[in-house]
Amino acid sequence: MLGYYLKLGVRNLRRNPVLTALMVLTLAVGVAASMSSLTLLYVMSGDPIPQKSDRLFVPLLDNAPAQQPNPSDDPPDQLTYRDAMALRASGKSERSTVVLGVAGAVDSGKPGSRPALTQGAAVNNDFFAMFDVPFDRGGAWSAQDDARGGNVAVISRDLAERTFGDADPVGKALKWDGRDYVVTGVIGDWEPLPKFYRLVGGNTLEHEDVFLPFNNAIANEMDPQGSVNCNINGEVEPGYKGLMNSECVWFQFWVELKSAGERANYMAYLDNYVNEQKKFGRFERPLNNRLHDVMQWLEHNEVVGDDSRLQTWLAFGFLLVCLVNVIGLLLAKFTARSGEIGVRRALGATRAEVFKQYLIESGVVGIVGGLVGVALAFAILAYMASQSEQIEAMARMDGVMLATAFGLSLVASLLAGLLPTWRACLVRPAVQLKSQ
Repeated sequence: MLGYYLKLGVRNLRRNPVLTALMVLTLAVGVAASMSSLTLLYVMSGDPIPQKSDRLFVPLLDNAPAQQPNPSDDPPDQLTYRDAMALRASGKSERSTVVLGVAGAVDSGKPGSRPALTQGAAVNNDFFAMFDVPFDRGGAWSAQDDARGGNVAVISRDLAERTFGDADPVGKALKWDGRDYVVTGVIGDWEPLPKFYRLVGGNTLEHEDVFLPFNNAIANEMDPQGSVNCNINGEVEPGYKGLMNSECVWFQFWVELKSAGERANYMAYLDNYVNEQKKFGRFERPLNNRLHDVMQWLEHNEVVGDDSRLQTWLAFGFLLVCLVNVIGLLLAKFTARSGEIGVRRALGATRAEVFKQYLIESGVVGIVGGLVGVALAFAILAYMASQSEQIEAMARMDGVMLATAFGLSLVASLLAGLLPTWRACLVRPAVQLKSQ
């Protein structure tokens, strides 16, 4: 009987096509609005590196002065040069890397072309293995180049195509910021969202095109592109060396541990390190170290803000309004068929069978509304993507969201059909037959 009722539901879509079209469109608009908002929230709140997010950590040390206006309970979100170098040299982690935003102009060398400002990051060679960065060609620079800060670079596929065309760029020189860097590798498809590895003071959506050895950036005194927090006592010595020797925090730092179980040991090391530094007059405040894994780091930085959640709830509120309208339209449609229901009841159909038939018909409306809603959601996301390259990376509906959209539409239509279907079951056969 279910198959028969399904055929009836499809056939009845053609009865009163204007009313059917209004129901489908109303449901589709609500589904499209809610799913487009939910898709953006889903992308930004997802685990960007699920295979090892519980082994990647951001250590934070509280070097803020003891006396400061409006003190925070949290330590600074970055490290000083001195602390970053000490943690990296400690050997207490499987891998580690500093992350410093830098920028420079890339000269393609093509006639008539101007140098283009390009965003980059100064990192250690562990960066690529830590974050599972795939390579189209070549790979990361060597440990020797990392230690001496050699003029080497890893570049994105997009920059490789813009600068070198179809030629293999590995081993060729890239003129960046007025210096020649030998390309050691070209990154493949790698756009983690959100950009968890550089959340503080950086663009959380747009990815870098150039990666350089950290020691090269320091040796060339490259200006940091990001946050530099000098909430300290006293003056900072002038010049780049003064910044390096100061208590200013301007480096993001990541460590990879062998297992999540090593977290307590590394935390103990951080506490011991700070206690040792206290002997030299540093770290005036009580121990306040933190060790955030990837998901805790995203939450700490409020990657998914309250505004995003509010917008999603408002979108689902709009869907609820659409459902109220669908309920009214279904009531009008089913009420107009009271005579048909009375005849069926008089011929022996039970209320349960009538309930099944009309609830399945509501589900058919939901399926069609879901198809139209998904198409509208894709259109909305495509429009949003066209407004900004940053949003383009988020405005993508994957299989999970696609299934959610269809499921949401079907459940919404069934819920909307409960009241009209129940009212249809209350039709009295004798009254309806007398009125015919």
